Amino acid sequence: MQEPIWHLAREIGCNPEEGYQEHYATRLLKGFLEKQGFIVETPLAGMETAFRASFRGRFPGLRIAFLAEYDALPDIGHGCGHNLIGVASVGAAVILSMIRDLPGELVVIGTPAEETSGAKVALAEVGIFHDIQAAMMFHPGSSNVPEISSLALDAIEVDFYGRAAHMAISDHTGINALDALLRFFNKIDKYRRRLAKDERIDGIITYGGKAPNIVPDKASARFYLRAGKRENLNRIREKFLKYAKKAAEEVRAETSWRFYESSYHEMRTNSALAQCFRDNLFELGVRDIEFPQTMLGSVDMGNVSQVVPAIHPYLRLGQGLEIPHTLEFARAALSKEGEKVLGIAVKALSLTGWDVLTDKWLQERIIKEFQKR
Repeated sequence: MQEPIWHLAREIGCNPEEGYQEHYATRLLKGFLEKQGFIVETPLAGMETAFRASFRGRFPGLRIAFLAEYDALPDIGHGCGHNLIGVASVGAAVILSMIRDLPGELVVIGTPAEETSGAKVALAEVGIFHDIQAAMMFHPGSSNVPEISSLALDAIEVDFYGRAAHMAISDHTGINALDALLRFFNKIDKYRRRLAKDERIDGIITYGGKAPNIVPDKASARFYLRAGKRENLNRIREKFLKYAKKAAEEVRAETSWRFYESSYHEMRTNSALAQCFRDNLFELGVRDIEFPQTMLGSVDMGNVSQVVPAIHPYLRLGQGLEIPHTLEFARAALSKEGEKVLGIAVKALSLTGWDVLTDKWLQERIIKEFQKR
C-alpha cells in the first residue's frame, strides 16, 4: 500500500491547485477510494472540490472521519504539505477498510481551500459532522506534537468614508477618510499593548486614496484578530469596532466593516484521542514526542473540534528545519523525507482509528471529555 499512496502524494504535489480549483487532486483521491469500495458523494455543501466517501464495516459501531486537505499555495505549490495531508487520511481509511470484521463506518471528508477560506468552517456549519463520533487528520511540521491548540480568528475589513476635495484649493471642504484610518491604527496600536500573550491584532492598509492632491473620500484596511478563546476574541472585536467608530467621529467620517474571510474557532484537541495517537506513535518507534503546544496561528479544524471530538497532530517533516509556506517546504514534501512522514502518518492514523472503533473504554473517555467541554 505504501507505493500507491506515495504515488498519489507525488501526483498531487507535482500538480498543485489553489483552493476550490483542486479538480485533479479530488479526481485522484475519489477514484482511489471508489476502487477500494468507498461510496463517494460530490459535490458537498455546494463545493465542487469537496467530497464525502464512506465505507460501512461488517458490524455496527461508531462512525469516524479522516479529513483530507489538498489545496496549494499560489507560486509556491504545496508549501504546507497538503499533498501529504490528504493522501494520509485517504490511506488510513483504505487500510482500515481492508479489515474483514471491521466494526462501524469509515468516512473520508475532502475539505478544499484550507489556505484561503477554510472550507471546514462551511462544512461544519451545514452539519456535515453531525453524525461523526471522532474526526482526525495530521499535518507535517517541525516536530511531533500529538496535541495542539490554536487561536480563534476573525478577519475584518474596515472602511472609512469621507468627502473628496482638492488638497491645495479646498481641502477645508473635504473629509479625509485616510486621516480617520490612520487615527484608527494609532488607537489599535495602543490597545494592542494591553492584550494577553495569546491575543493579537495585525492589519494592513489596502486602500488610501486616488492621488496625493485629492482628499481621500475612502480608506480601507484589513485585519486579523486572534485570541486563545472565542469569548475573548468577541470582546476584542467589540472594542476594536468601537475604536473604528471613534476614529471616524473625530474627523466627521463614516465607517463600516465586514468579515472578509471565514471566522475560525480555537482548536480544542480531544486529549483522550490525542493520547491514543501519541501511544501509537510510540509503538511505531517515534520517541521524540513533544508535550501539548499552542499554535500562534489558526486552523479551520478548530471549527470541527467544536462539534465533534477531534485531533490535528503535527509530525516532523525531515529534520524539522524547513519553514511552512516556502518552496523549501514544498520540495521536502516531495522528497524521501516526505514519503517517510507520510508512511508514519498513515500508520498512526489507521491505528488510532482502529482503537477508536474497537476500544469501548477509549470511546467512553473521548465522549466524556467532549461532553464536559
